Amino acid sequence: METLVAKIKEELNEFVTNAEAQVVKGNKAAGARARKAALELMKDLKEFRKESVAEAKK
Repeated sequence: METLVAKIKEELNEFVTNAEAQVVKGNKAAGARARKAALELMKDLKEFRKESVAEAKK
């Protein structure tokens, strides 16, 4: 679970960096990277929720 949280933090930082580059600088490639990071982040957040619920039921 700790590794999953670390992965989520890393992906969130990547998303924020690229999203800011798109908004501030108009960098289209950064926008594509931000969207990709958002998809990965969404998958990992769902996995975190699944593991968290399983831990709570123990």
